[in-house]
Amino acid sequence: MPTFFAPDGTRLAYRVHGDGFGDPVVCIPGGPADSRYLGDLGGLSAHRRLIVLDLRGTGRSAIPEDTSSYRCDRLVADVEALRAHLGLARIDLLGHSAGANLATQYAARHPENVGRLALISPSTRALGVRVTGDMRRELALFRRNEPWFPAAFAALEAIAEGTGGDWEAIDPFFCGRWDAAAQQHRVASRPDDEEAVAHFAAEGAFTPDATRAAIAGFGSPVLLLAGEFDVNSPPRSVAEAAELFPEAALVVQPGAGHCPWLDDPEPFVATVTAFLG
Repeated sequence: MPTFFAPDGTRLAYRVHGDGFGDPVVCIPGGPADSRYLGDLGGLSAHRRLIVLDLRGTGRSAIPEDTSSYRCDRLVADVEALRAHLGLARIDLLGHSAGANLATQYAARHPENVGRLALISPSTRALGVRVTGDMRRELALFRRNEPWFPAAFAALEAIAEGTGGDWEAIDPFFCGRWDAAAQQHRVASRPDDEEAVAHFAAEGAFTPDATRAAIAGFGSPVLLLAGEFDVNSPPRSVAEAAELFPEAALVVQPGAGHCPWLDDPEPFVATVTAFLG
């Protein structure tokens, strides 16, 4: 696995998928979790070569000496170091889930270095867009006929009310279908470095007012893709985020959850390929 060095000397690793065409797409995983859960994004690598970053402390990237460097806003420097390492004047950037916060902050800080920005099932904390319990409940109720629904919904309600914390019990709500492949993928995509997770959103990690002001002048095209049933990144919150970008396209993938390339790769790849060109 190829590596490079962050400005603070931390060795970072990235995966390369496919040959594709044109310049590569730099992909940022959520979590922070081992980037292997992204795979080749449902076959997107057949159209564009993917450079998938292992965030510091995850996958094969080293654990930093300064654990406060796990903070989302500080990770922007790692993405910029990767761009320089690749020798690219501009990069097409794709962020999934929590990784969309990092991609958004990178675009806000280095707009001249971004060609196109794709935010997939994005967390919107960097933009100050809140996801409410009512949004999650509304989506969850669409799944009421699923055999797993009663237990999962009870766990979701308990989390919303602050009386429970069984996050694994609500895993089915993150998936368009809850089959063996989805169950294995959920396990693979869970973060395994609690310290990295704890520091990622620490105080100061997000400055929504400043980020909104910066992206209000962001001139590059932006794609925000949401899964129809995704309780983590509900379409309503993703639509609200899309309104903050001058040149944004919102796509809601039918029947999809938090990882739309897993639920139905063909429309996912078609949408993202058409956007990236």
